[in-house]
Amino acid sequence: MRFPKLAFIFMFVGCLVVYLTYVKHHYVDSKPPVSDQLPQYRMDTRKHPTSSLVVSENFQYGIMFDAGSTGTRIHIFKFQMEPNAPKLAHETFRAIKPGLSAYADDPEKSKEGLLGLLKVAKDTVPETLWSSSPLMLRATAGLRLLPGEKATILLDKVREVFSESLFFYRPDSVSIMDGTDEGMSAWITINFLIGSLHGTETPTVGMLDLGGGSTQITFALQDEKTIQTSPIDYVTSFQMFNISHALYSHSYLGLGLMSARLAVLGGFEGQPLAGPKELISPCLASDYSGQWEHAEVLYTVKGQKAGEPIYESCLKKVEKMIYKQVRKTEEVKDLDFYGFSYYYDRAVDLGLIDESKGGSVRVSDYIEGAKKVCNNMSAGGINENPFLCLDLTYISVLLQELDFPPDKELKLARQINNAETSWALGATFQCIESLRKHGTC
Repeated sequence: MRFPKLAFIFMFVGCLVVYLTYVKHHYVDSKPPVSDQLPQYRMDTRKHPTSSLVVSENFQYGIMFDAGSTGTRIHIFKFQMEPNAPKLAHETFRAIKPGLSAYADDPEKSKEGLLGLLKVAKDTVPETLWSSSPLMLRATAGLRLLPGEKATILLDKVREVFSESLFFYRPDSVSIMDGTDEGMSAWITINFLIGSLHGTETPTVGMLDLGGGSTQITFALQDEKTIQTSPIDYVTSFQMFNISHALYSHSYLGLGLMSARLAVLGGFEGQPLAGPKELISPCLASDYSGQWEHAEVLYTVKGQKAGEPIYESCLKKVEKMIYKQVRKTEEVKDLDFYGFSYYYDRAVDLGLIDESKGGSVRVSDYIEGAKKVCNNMSAGGINENPFLCLDLTYISVLLQELDFPPDKELKLARQINNAETSWALGATFQCIESLRKHGTC
């Protein structure tokens, strides 16, 4: 019996389809799962600079440069990525001086320090993960206070160095940090480290940071009255680990310790003195004469001739300088607060806390410490830091202007669980999350 030619053709095509279907299913079933094939980031940004992030389920490195007013620090974080919330597995930290802003007139000189810190990163992160580890720099008050053109040129130099680093880098990962973002990131850091952001019953704590050029205060809002009476740009909100947080956060530019010191001495930020750069202040010992450099300007500073006791004279100067420059917020009286940076350093200078372990102080400790140091100078005593009287007086007045009563206790810590208590951790984690979700940092 003969098959019609057309029937034979249909039979051949049918067999071919069955065979190809079998081969396709067999190949797919034999492939390993896609998640096993992907690196932590899908793309190598040297070839695809606009690609977004895909974080693996194991761990993730993040590299943050903190370009502050007095120095540049590198934080290299290793996160253990878990379903509910990441954990910080390890941090490597290094710091160099001076700050990036010191190279405003010769940006090329900044390369040496940046390359030295990048070497630390390359020695820390496995080479196979360089292209999947985001590299970021955030500049704070030091660059905020520079003329715009100088700051832009400096940041372009950083971008040039970073683009050759072989780490995951995007041009928008280098920027000047908004003061409010700085405060919010520091708040995230401290609350992340104490475990209060993971949906636990641990209450959040407030954050006080006193840098060289600016000072920040941030806390979770509890009182509706504070929301209603605060300026709109003092209140912000965000979501983390499926929990919404409403924060009071503000940065006071020019009220960091070094900028405030200059103002109390009688100088003006970014304005060299006419004629000899000489500043005379009652906050210094009457027989003191020395030099102090700030923001690339070298000043001769001298103590005022003996008259009224140093503490009382200095207190009047500080109070006049800071008058009506900060807002009082009653809510701070009932919240726990951590203090960072110069709050910590000056407490160490007074012997109030252990330099390596930190501790707790009361606002009154700064007040009494200022009186003791200033009165010692009046009596002819010598301090290693000639500005200690001024600095302590300023800190004590600043805290009271923020509405912290003298008996208010502050916790001071440089590290918690071996991690630095700066804004860098919070900013790094936020950046990784943003890159993963939106492709921008």
